[in-house]
Amino acid sequence: MISLNFDAARTSMILNQMRAWHVHDDRVLDLIARMPRQDYVPAASRNLAYVDMNIPLGHGEVMMTPKNEARLVQELEIDPKDKILEIGTGSGYVTALLANLGRHVVSVEIRPEFTTEAATKLARHGIRNITLEVGDGARGWDRQKPYDVILITGSLPILPEAFRDSLAPGGRMIAIVGQSPVMEVKRIRRLDAHIFTEDSLFDTDLPPLQNAIEPTRFVF
Repeated sequence: MISLNFDAARTSMILNQMRAWHVHDDRVLDLIARMPRQDYVPAASRNLAYVDMNIPLGHGEVMMTPKNEARLVQELEIDPKDKILEIGTGSGYVTALLANLGRHVVSVEIRPEFTTEAATKLARHGIRNITLEVGDGARGWDRQKPYDVILITGSLPILPEAFRDSLAPGGRMIAIVGQSPVMEVKRIRRLDAHIFTEDSLFDTDLPPLQNAIEPTRFVF
């Protein structure tokens, strides 16, 4: 396999994919410009690291397109003091982005082999302000709550209330809600103990989290 010029590919991705997709936060773009995404994708897909596509990870799971990863991270408005919950460690790349922007990341992954591989990659890049958990986070994750930021990296047909309950006042959450082929990316803010606001950011299509709650089916 011929190796690409990854630096050039990364620069092109930022200019042609991310800026065109309303990613304009310089802190996020500068971080992505420094991050070697090719080190996180599966080895067979290394030359596709900066292509505008979902990259399969196995078991029906994928890395999101680079522009969607960047857009979601931007929309979370992460502060350096934030404690972050990520549901779905996957490749570990988004975990790395979150860890570079916030204070600490708790990342939950249902597949132990994904966690093991991500831990190796993250350690290789010196990222230590993380706690990697193996477990089922599709219905919520209340350990170590509350969280200032929650990012759910797989889709959910229905968003469980437990995620809202785990947000700290002032916290932000992004969830991808709905069923294929069209899902809605939602940003939810917790204003105080009882009041939440919700914005629809854009539509996308991603595989659901394993064991996600399914809507009730009516039989006539």
